[in-house]
Amino acid sequence: MAAISDDASFPARQRARALLGREAECEALDRLLSAVRGGQGRSLVIHGEPGIGKSVLLDYLIRQAGDCRVVSAVGIPSEAELAYAALHHVCAPLLSRLGELPEPQRDAVGTAFGLRGGPPPDRFLVGLGVLGLFALAAESRPLLCVIDDLQWLDEASAQSLAFLARRLGAEPVACVFAVRDAEDSSEGGPRSVDDASLPRMRVRGLSDGDARTLLGTALLGPMDDQVRDRIVAEARGNPLALIELPRGLTNVELAGGYGFPVGQALTLRIEQSFLRRLGQMPPDARRLLLVAAAELHGDPIVVWRAAARLSIDVGAAAAAAASGLIEFGTRIRFCHPLVRSAVYRSAPARTRMSVHAALAESLDGDVHTERRAWHRAHATTAPDEALAEDLERSAARAQARGGLAAAAAFLHRAVMFTPDPEDRARRALDAASAHHDAGSAGPAQELLETARRGARDASVLARISLLHAEIAFTTSRGVQAPPLLLDAARQLAAFDVTLARQTYLQAVSAAMFTGRLAAGDGVTQIARAARAAPPSPAVPAATDLLLDGFTLLLTENADVATPSMRTALHRFREGMVSPEDQLRWSWLAFVLAMACWDDDTLRTLAERHVNLARRAGALAVLPLALSSRILLHLFEGELDAAAALVDEVTTITTATGMRITDYGTLALAAWQGREEDAEQIGAAAILEATARGEGVGLTNVQWTRAVLYNGLGRYTDARDAAIAACSDGPVPGAAAQWAPVELVEAAVRCGDTTLAARALEQLLQSTHASQSAWARGMEARSRALLASGEQADDLYREAIERLHGTRLRSEVARAHLVYGEWLRRERRRLEARQHLSRAHDMFDAIGMGAFASRAAGELRATGKNARRRSVETTGDLTPRELQIARLAREGLSNPEIATRLFMSPRTVEYHLHKVFAKRGITSRVELRAALADDIRTPGFGG
Repeated sequence: MAAISDDASFPARQRARALLGREAECEALDRLLSAVRGGQGRSLVIHGEPGIGKSVLLDYLIRQAGDCRVVSAVGIPSEAELAYAALHHVCAPLLSRLGELPEPQRDAVGTAFGLRGGPPPDRFLVGLGVLGLFALAAESRPLLCVIDDLQWLDEASAQSLAFLARRLGAEPVACVFAVRDAEDSSEGGPRSVDDASLPRMRVRGLSDGDARTLLGTALLGPMDDQVRDRIVAEARGNPLALIELPRGLTNVELAGGYGFPVGQALTLRIEQSFLRRLGQMPPDARRLLLVAAAELHGDPIVVWRAAARLSIDVGAAAAAAASGLIEFGTRIRFCHPLVRSAVYRSAPARTRMSVHAALAESLDGDVHTERRAWHRAHATTAPDEALAEDLERSAARAQARGGLAAAAAFLHRAVMFTPDPEDRARRALDAASAHHDAGSAGPAQELLETARRGARDASVLARISLLHAEIAFTTSRGVQAPPLLLDAARQLAAFDVTLARQTYLQAVSAAMFTGRLAAGDGVTQIARAARAAPPSPAVPAATDLLLDGFTLLLTENADVATPSMRTALHRFREGMVSPEDQLRWSWLAFVLAMACWDDDTLRTLAERHVNLARRAGALAVLPLALSSRILLHLFEGELDAAAALVDEVTTITTATGMRITDYGTLALAAWQGREEDAEQIGAAAILEATARGEGVGLTNVQWTRAVLYNGLGRYTDARDAAIAACSDGPVPGAAAQWAPVELVEAAVRCGDTTLAARALEQLLQSTHASQSAWARGMEARSRALLASGEQADDLYREAIERLHGTRLRSEVARAHLVYGEWLRRERRRLEARQHLSRAHDMFDAIGMGAFASRAAGELRATGKNARRRSVETTGDLTPRELQIARLAREGLSNPEIATRLFMSPRTVEYHLHKVFAKRGITSRVELRAALADDIRTPGFGG
């Protein structure tokens, strides 16, 4: 890894020439440094075509940052598969502070850099740890991180750095990345490295006047005007092109224009200019340049060892350096990345192979195992089982550090060198699995076909089918996944009962996701097929119990399934499941708890799932766990807590770049009665869910709309939305339980008692088997809406009494509301006022604005006005300040808040100081009273 040095790369006159016409860009970089010196974090992506001057601007930035600590790296194409290589290089000077990080971050960074063993770290947790290192290093003086050729960094490093750059706040830290425009990255590179959410500065071509001036400085003699015009036009203001294109042209060509190449891509023409200079060098100098181009780290010791093995004369360095194409120092650096690619690609294949062989032999010790294997893989084309095994071991080491892309690359190479067809099929399957884990579905599919062609063992063929199904489920949770998973489960049943039953459970889960959008068999048919799975072992695992519970529920009814469901829930609730299985399967246990109307178990499971995901740094799992907890907070009438978790989900998805449908934000908007927001979010969610074939998403949207419209008193709209939500069959949650509740209420208000009665019957299928106060309370409330006289009165009172025995304040308030409405229609005004007032005050305190207005309207009809809330919100806190203040109010320390929100403790402290100043308080003890206005604000949290 070649570092950007602050040693002079060019004489002062040449540096000034390189910055010609870049006054605006330099001023922008000066402002960035000024902000960082003032204690503000900054990030910037400098992008443009090759040769446009990005590296020169980075060189200027480093020279202006003399009072800052500078860490830096340059992306190298051949290093793009070595996980965390660039990040390790950047952080190496800072690792003395590693012990000061919180334990999860310290462990993640240590594992990623190979400093300790452990499970593969989450790359975003690694990024958070690096942010901590940067913040610690910046305590004494500002820190500048500069990355050139970002498009060629290994993906793990690039994602962590992009994560870090998005999280800079009140730290005196700047991250500045230079990256080629995508259309100019002919060498490829990870697609995730260039983050469009970061501030960007495009470097464009020079003006014609500046271009002519720069071209003039590159010439030693006269140039024909027509040739000058032609070069300026062809170069399009690209400084490197203006300097390099005239090189190699004879005086005659410069004077008359004959022989100047046309019709070639600019990058190719620049490379050809370098190649012309390369062709003028002695053979040993050219071979030395090739060794340097193939070496991964710009390490002069390794390069000279390899050169000696190739019998390259030591005097070749002088000729190479004289060309201006390369610099030899403590690190070896090419004058431009195009030189490296031009040198490497122009060499004959056999010559490249001999260079890689020499480099492999020059790397000794365990620390260079992966680099050595990589060079050996480029030094041969013949099948070589020993090399394949070496690459396979390198893949295991890379995967242990969390380098999924690196593991996939090593395994992919291992496939190429495996002579035995069966071993080749097995390794192709492993490589496909690694590519899938790394998010590369295309290569995974290609390798699966390779594995399928060579596999003869039925168990390997079954695993191929399973991975094919998992890829379908990952890329689109839609119609293809359930039948593929079912087929894979059937194949696996003969070889691995445990894996087969887990795959059957995945098939049922995928079918629940697909819901109404299933192209073939629906969830009931898939569940019926899954009941044919081999029986559970004598001591069933948690997944066995989940599978039994779901298949009985979806093919029979809640009465039949309840014993199995309760057994599974007991295992999860009492912590009798490994942390790994808790992380993977808790959300399915949560769904079973919904089917049982078991709000206590829901709370236990959701809180444990969130805590496990946070401790493990499992950011891919955490949004799902938080969404489960958000849902329960809404039922419990804790909208301020739900809003805080919605903010956390947003923070995670923004920080990591995840793409998930934000059902938590949608449900919160519906509960708060924010019609416009809910409609907008719901419309976007429908488009996303439909595109993915995720029918459960459509059901969730329609259910939340039914809640919204019932609150607004738009009962026809609520009825239609609830009908749509109820159509998703027996899937627990919105379809089988909560949408029927909304439909009973909406249909009764529309005068359609027949429809309401059908909805009640659907509801009773889920409540009958449950003895919970929640189930009995919802059943009584829904029955009361269809009853009359004394029976209705008794049922309303029963609903209120049962729901008061739970923590579900939203449901209690709604029970008081519908009872008060019934009492008013029965002309029992005084009793109606009592319940309507209670409902209004509860809705108002909770923040359910639409339902509060509905209760106030009913109350006015009894001749009494609802009490006005005396508290007025000032609205002076920003969403980020309020989010941090809420967490501080809960007792979290600054480091804990920083970990939760993916920022540094210093940034947390900065925001809390602003909160204290705005609210006129001096301690955390005063936060609860100081935030009372904001947590009741219905509009917050969207």
